[in-house]
Amino acid sequence: MSSYTTYTETITVHLRLTAHGDALVFGTNQTHRYVPGLQLKQRLFAWHEPSFYGTELEIRKVQEAELVVLPAEEVLPFFGDLKLLKHVAWEWDEQAEALIRLASPLYKSVRERRFNPSLAAVQAGRLQWTWDDAYLGMQTRQELAHADAEFAEGLRAAFSSAVFQHHFGTEEAAADLRREYPMLFAKNGAMAGLDEETWLVSIGWKADTAPFRPLLQLLEPDEDHPVWRLRLVLQDKRDPSVLVPVRLGVDGDIAGEWPQAWSGHVRERAAGWAQHLRASLPGMAHGGQDDLFAGPLSDAAAWRFLTVDSRRLLETGWQVLLPAWWEAARRKKPKLRAKVRSGEGEEAAQGGSSMFGLGSIIQFDWRVAIGETQLTEGEFQELVARNERLVRFRGEWIMLDPALVNQIGQMMQGIDRRQGMSLQDVLQLHLQKRDEKRGGPEGESPDSEETEVSSRVELEVELNDHLAQLFGQLGQQSGWPKFPVPAGLKAELRSYQFEGFSWLAFLRRFGLGACLADDMGLGKTVQFITYLLHLQENAEDPQHKMPSLLICPTSVLGNWQKEIGRFAPSLRVMLHYGSRRLDERGFLEAVRQADVVLTSYATATLDQELLQGMTWESLCLDEAQNIKNAQTKQSTAVRSFPARHRIALTGTPIENRLSELWSLYDFMNPGYLGSLKAFNTRFIQPIEKERDEQRTGQLQKLVKPFMLRRKKKDPAIQLALPDKNEMKTYIHLTGEQGALYDQTVNDLMNRVQKLEGMARKGAILSALTQLKRVCDHPLLLTGEAWEPAEGTGDSIDTQMLVQRSAKLERLLEMVKELREEGERCLIFTQYIGMGEMLQRVLGQELQEPVLYLHGGTSKTARDRMIEQFQSRTLSPEEQPNVFVLSIKAGGVGLNLTAANHVFHFDRWWNPAVENQATDRAYRMGQTKDVQVHKFISIGTLEERIDEMLESKQQLSDNVISSTEGWITELSTEALKELFTLRSDWSGD
Repeated sequence: MSSYTTYTETITVHLRLTAHGDALVFGTNQTHRYVPGLQLKQRLFAWHEPSFYGTELEIRKVQEAELVVLPAEEVLPFFGDLKLLKHVAWEWDEQAEALIRLASPLYKSVRERRFNPSLAAVQAGRLQWTWDDAYLGMQTRQELAHADAEFAEGLRAAFSSAVFQHHFGTEEAAADLRREYPMLFAKNGAMAGLDEETWLVSIGWKADTAPFRPLLQLLEPDEDHPVWRLRLVLQDKRDPSVLVPVRLGVDGDIAGEWPQAWSGHVRERAAGWAQHLRASLPGMAHGGQDDLFAGPLSDAAAWRFLTVDSRRLLETGWQVLLPAWWEAARRKKPKLRAKVRSGEGEEAAQGGSSMFGLGSIIQFDWRVAIGETQLTEGEFQELVARNERLVRFRGEWIMLDPALVNQIGQMMQGIDRRQGMSLQDVLQLHLQKRDEKRGGPEGESPDSEETEVSSRVELEVELNDHLAQLFGQLGQQSGWPKFPVPAGLKAELRSYQFEGFSWLAFLRRFGLGACLADDMGLGKTVQFITYLLHLQENAEDPQHKMPSLLICPTSVLGNWQKEIGRFAPSLRVMLHYGSRRLDERGFLEAVRQADVVLTSYATATLDQELLQGMTWESLCLDEAQNIKNAQTKQSTAVRSFPARHRIALTGTPIENRLSELWSLYDFMNPGYLGSLKAFNTRFIQPIEKERDEQRTGQLQKLVKPFMLRRKKKDPAIQLALPDKNEMKTYIHLTGEQGALYDQTVNDLMNRVQKLEGMARKGAILSALTQLKRVCDHPLLLTGEAWEPAEGTGDSIDTQMLVQRSAKLERLLEMVKELREEGERCLIFTQYIGMGEMLQRVLGQELQEPVLYLHGGTSKTARDRMIEQFQSRTLSPEEQPNVFVLSIKAGGVGLNLTAANHVFHFDRWWNPAVENQATDRAYRMGQTKDVQVHKFISIGTLEERIDEMLESKQQLSDNVISSTEGWITELSTEALKELFTLRSDWSGD
C-alpha cells in the first residue's frame, strides 16, 4: 500500500465462525469501542455485490456489540477475493487473519471442483462437502490440520455451503447429482465397514484404479457341491470372463492365486472388504476365521441372498454374480390356472339349440404355471411339501415364494373343483386376464422398486378349444354367426341392423343378456322385432312356447303396437295396460295365445306378482334407463321377472353414474358385476373419484361383450342423415326477471348461513328450481294468475306475458319466422306451467293448433297427438305444426320427424337427456337438416349449467358424470359466486 495513503479511520475486524459456517463479524475502533453494525456493513462490504454492498446483511445485537452476519455460502467467496475500501486502515484478529489465508485456496478448490462428499456427514444422515487435501498446498494442509476445532468445524460448513451455492444451487443441478451418483444417497447400510477412500470409489465419485473388481458370487447346488454357497471372486476388468476365487478372513487376511500385479491393490483393500461384508451380511459372513464364506447356505439363506441381500450389496456399490437363470426366474410370477376340461361347451360351440347360460357349470382341473413350467395340482403339492423356496423341477429352478404358495392354497380352497365353476366365473376370468403388453413376455412382470419378490398371485382360466371359440366370437364382431332373416319380417334390414339382430340371437344361445345401445333413430325397434320373429320361427315346441315380455314407457306403448303390426304382422301381440287389463285368470289364459306381451313400467310394478309367476321366453326393457336406480320399486320389480333371455334397449346406457350401469347389467346378467357394494368399491370409487384408467379399462372389458353401441355418425352405419346444427341463443333477463333473480339469491344466502345438513341442501335445491323458473318467466315464481276466468270468453293477454319474459319474446319471434317458411318445431321444457303458457300463447299468436304432451297425458291422447303431428293429410286449420313437450314425458321413444327445429326452452342437467329429446326429430326418416336451439339466460345459473354440460358431454362417453347434487356441497362463498347475477347482464 502506498506510503502516501491517507487513512480516515482504523477498524479492527473480529470474526467467529458458527457451526453452520456463518461468519459473525464485529469491529472496534482505535479507542476500542464497538463500531456500529450499520457503519461496519457500509465500510467492510462496500464492494460486495452479492449482499448488495452490505445492505442485505443481518445485524445481531449481543450485549454491547452489533454483529454483522455473513451467510456461510458467501464466507469463502468474500474472504478469498477480498476487496476493501482503501481509505480505511484494516486490522484483523487472529481468526480473521487465518480465514483470509485459507479462504483463497479453499475457494479455488470450490471453483475447480476439487472437493468430495463427506463420509462422516453422510453416515450422520446429511450431505456435506469437504476439500480434497491432495489439491491443497503443504502450508494450507498444515494450517488446517492445526486449526482450532471450533474454527475448523465452521470452515468445513462454510466450504460445503459454498459448494452447494456454486455447483448445486438449482433444482436441475441437484437432480443431475442424484441421477449421476445415486449411491451417494443410499441408506446407511451402503457405508457399513468402509473407509472414506473405498467409499468414494464404491459410489463412483473417484475412479477405481485397481485392475480387477471384487464380486460376491452365489453358487447353486450341483453334483460336486449339493448345497448353496457364497464365494468371493476377483474379476479381471480387461477380461470379465476371468474370475479368480479367493478366501477372505475375518481380519482381512486374504488367500488365492491372482496375478502378481494385483497384489498391492488386493492387500490394500482386503481389510475394507471383510469389514464391509461382515456388516452387510451378518447372518452369512460367518464361515470361519480364514474364510468368511466357507460354510454352506440353507435354502432360506440362499433365498434371502437372492431376494434381499444381493440388492442391498448392489446399492452399496458391490457387484454380485447370481445364477444365470435367476433374472428370468424372479420375473415369473406364479399363476393359478383353472384348466377347462376338453368337452365343456362343445354343444354350444357347434350351435346346439339348448341354452348355455352364465349359470352353466364348467368342469376344470387346477394347474400352476410358473413361466413355461406347468404343474398339476399333485406336482405342486409335492413340491410344496419339500418346504423349499428354490426347487429344481424338470431340469429348471423354480421359485416357491412362501407368501405366494400360501395365496395359491387359499385360492384353491376358495373354489371347490369338484363342483366346477359357472360359465360366468370362467368368462370373467377370461375377460380380466391382464394385458400381456403391460408385463412383457407371458408370465413375466415388470421390474419393481420393491425388495421383496412377493406379489399377488393371478388366477387365470385356460380355455379349451370350444370355449376359446365361443369367447372369441363374443369379443369380435367378425366372429358373430349370421342367422337367416325371418321369413315373416316385412322390412329390409340395413347391414348394421342385421348384425344387431344376429348379435341378439347369438347371445341368446349362451343365455347371456344383451344391451342394444344404438343411438336414437338407428332402429333398435326393428332389430328387436326381427329377434322376436326369429324366436317364433325357431321355437322347439310352438304349442308350449311362452311369449316374450316387453316393458316400455307408457308414451311408446302405442308406437310398439303399430311397429310390430307393421314389420311383423304374424306376431300375436297382447297389451297388458290400463284399467281394462285382464285379471289373473284371464291373463294366464290369454298370455298363452300371444307371442309378445306389451306393458308399461308402471303396470309391471303394480302387477309384479302376476308377471313373475311365469318364465318368459325373453324379457326386454325399452328405454332401459328407467331402471337406472336399482333401489326403486320399479327397478326391483322388473329384475324379479324370470326369463330365458334378457335384453335392454336404450340410447343412453349411462346418464349420470356408474351405479346405473350396474343396475342395467344386474337386470341383463344377474350377479355378473357382483353386488352393488362390491361394484362400488371395485369400480365406482376408483373411476368416478380418482379417474383410475386401469379400473376403467377393466370395466370396459367386462361390459363390452354384452353391449352393442353404434352411433349415427359411425362410417359403417352409412345413414346419410341430414345435418344437425346446434346453436345457442343467449338472452338477457328483463328488469323484472333480474330483480326477482337477485332477490332469490339474497334470500338463499341469508338462509344457508343459518342452516346445516339436509335443511341446507333442501334450501339450495329449492332456490335452484326458483332461479331456473325466473329465467323462463317471472309468473312461474310469483304464481300470479295469467289465464282469464272460465266462462268469460276472454283471450289471454299475450302482450303482457311476452313482455315479462325475454325468452318467451325471442321464442315467439323465431317460431313465427319458421312457420312463415312452412317448417315445424318441437319445444321442450321441464315445467308444466311453462308448457301450458307456451301452448296458449303460441296458439293465440299463430292462430293454429299447438299440441302439449306432458306426464299426465293419457296413452290415447299421446297416440292421437303423435299421429296428428306426423300427418301430412290434415287440413291447414287442423294440422298442428308446433309441439310443446315435457322433456321427461316426450324426450324418449317418440318419432317426430315431421319437425326439423328443436327448441330447448330451459336446460336439463344431463346432455344425454337433451340429446334424447333432440333425437325425436333427428332420426331415420328425417329428410331435412335439423336446427337445435338452446336458450340460455346470460349471466345466470343457466350459463353455468351450459358450461358444465359442455364438459360433461365428453365424460358421458366414458360413463362418468354428475348431477346437481354437487351444488349442495358448495361453500356459501362458492354458492354466491355460482348463483349471483352480474348486474350489467340484466335487462333494463
